Amino acid sequence: MDISSLKLIYFSPTQTTKKIVEGIAQGFQCSAVEHVDLTPPDARMREIVEVHDGLAIIGSPVYIGRLPADAISRLRRIKGNGAPAAVVAVYGNREYEDALLELKDLASEMGFRPVAAGAFIGEHSLSTSAMPIAAGRPDAEDLRKAGQFGKMIREKMKNMQPLDEMLLIQVPGNFPYKEPPPFPKISPVTQEMICIKCEKCISVCPTGAITLEGTIATDQSVCIRCCACVKSCPTGARIMEDPRILHKAEQLLKNCSKRKEPETYL
Repeated sequence: MDISSLKLIYFSPTQTTKKIVEGIAQGFQCSAVEHVDLTPPDARMREIVEVHDGLAIIGSPVYIGRLPADAISRLRRIKGNGAPAAVVAVYGNREYEDALLELKDLASEMGFRPVAAGAFIGEHSLSTSAMPIAAGRPDAEDLRKAGQFGKMIREKMKNMQPLDEMLLIQVPGNFPYKEPPPFPKISPVTQEMICIKCEKCISVCPTGAITLEGTIATDQSVCIRCCACVKSCPTGARIMEDPRILHKAEQLLKNCSKRKEPETYL
């Protein structure tokens, strides 16, 4: 089966998932590449995107072993119409648990036929210079492996049977999916003394939770703690200071420092 176009479909608040998806696309080596970025707040209400041909590479971050609810609702606005898809879950060096299975199942629900899957590592949302958790990932080696995965998908597609006759891939995970633990509504805060009101945090927030009304305010009811605002703040004014979050980061630093490598399924 010849693939002449790629659609990169992703929810990527801190750009780690986007980097992996792009790395896979580079390895696939296709000249016609279209991005469908589901990260901005207005993606929640965008028109339905129909995919009829080519290969879709669908990426999402992993939050506590599951897909973010915002990613799920936005992905459901994409219709696959039987097109093949590679699904990619990006996690912060802890575990991806049921997220890859959930993404594969969601892609099937969207009308795609999953032909490949991968779990890759990205810098954890709680990673800081003081408590680095998978800091700097995906790094050069991760992107090299993403490119290799893209080449493997291309070879598989070249030798593939008609999609209707092909068995779907199997990936780790359990169904029913593990219920994430309840978590109190916590969001980053702004250190007003060093905030320069550049509004970068507002522009990168995927849920529109941050506003400027004299001071920077965050609506905790819609904040998903992706920490895109923290990682993009040019002065370091946005921080997580809640002791429960800091304790969690300490646990991750202690228990999840050993480097994990990507896992792929074809």
